[in-house]
Amino acid sequence: MVSANIDVAYVAQLARIHLQPDEKQKLESQLAQILEYVEKLGALDVSGMEPTAHAVPLVNIARPDDLQPSLAHEDALRNAPRQAGGLFIVPKIVE
Repeated sequence: MVSANIDVAYVAQLARIHLQPDEKQKLESQLAQILEYVEKLGALDVSGMEPTAHAVPLVNIARPDDLQPSLAHEDALRNAPRQAGGLFIVPKIVE
């Protein structure tokens, strides 16, 4: 059995969420159940299984990377409120 010593208050602080006492209690029991389930999964014998990236075998799931016509540079800048040197000028948002 997994030790259910989960510091829910600390986890909540890391996640920057405020929990009421009853929520902390409920979450603690739910997390303990999750860890018990993970322990059960860890006990399974998977030595004969190949590692996979997908549960269903998929091949070439992405579209081909073909060149396609795009918006002309001048057309992209046509409605820009501010531009300089062929670039969009945007307000500074990081101080």
